[in-house]
Amino acid sequence: MTQSTCITLQNTPTRNGVAQSAVTFDSNGNTLKGTLYTPENASGQLPTVIVTGAWTTVKEQMAGTYARELAARGFAALAFDFTGWGESEGTPRYVENPVVKTADIRTAAAFLTSLDEVDSGHISGLGVCASSGYMAEAVADDENLQKVALVAPWLHDPAMAEGIYGGPEVAASLIAASEADNAVDTVLLGASTTDENAIMYQAPYYTEEDRGLIPSYDNKFSVASWKPWLTYDAQASADRLAKPMLMVGSPSIALTAGAAAYEARTKAPLEKLWLGDDVTQFDFYDRRDAVTAASDAVADFLNA
Repeated sequence: MTQSTCITLQNTPTRNGVAQSAVTFDSNGNTLKGTLYTPENASGQLPTVIVTGAWTTVKEQMAGTYARELAARGFAALAFDFTGWGESEGTPRYVENPVVKTADIRTAAAFLTSLDEVDSGHISGLGVCASSGYMAEAVADDENLQKVALVAPWLHDPAMAEGIYGGPEVAASLIAASEADNAVDTVLLGASTTDENAIMYQAPYYTEEDRGLIPSYDNKFSVASWKPWLTYDAQASADRLAKPMLMVGSPSIALTAGAAAYEARTKAPLEKLWLGDDVTQFDFYDRRDAVTAASDAVADFLNA
């Protein structure tokens, strides 16, 4: 696929043929808020997908985009705000903590088994970008989750993270800053076109109001995130994953080395769809042709 049109999807929780309902569930004493998308006029129990997005994001961004697309393809699809993000409860706020987010996914899966419209024997996970690691780990270890799909997967281990974030000395300094007494109260901008201290300075999608820079986006990043993020090993679950996996990406995603390393390490049944090199990491978040191709592949994989 080499089509290069850049028409973006609507970043609003509506789509023809899709209904939505607000849901809440408890995770470690915090009330998490989500949106459950279903096909309009659906009857009976539906195959179901938990959809999670890139780091720092909320349910109205790429998680909601893919959840709506999968609902239009016949699934019940849950997008939710993680602990300490968006509309969900939890402190400290704005901490990118893979352990907490993985636990939230597992709690979401348990919650879904209680819903009448959900086929509890057919619950799977879709992780986009950074949450790919969290989702793969949750599916590997949770009996409520049957399959895992990853779109534009970001799957780093600590050694990769050191290289990405400036080398061992820089990584060590960021980890030290995250361990300071005031770290949880030191909150930076997530993304900005003008503030060079933003975590994603001049990044596409996150800084564009017609794409990711929507009112519901927290656009914040606690310095306390650095230790759990930089020391996270998204590769480790490859040794435990035995359930079917799909990876959707392209040669231009942000961390091809992570996807390749996970593929080489896992013994899980693995399918892949790699789009053309004109499809970037950010394109997978909302570019119409990329999202359509990825959603079609995920739906086919989960239905197989």
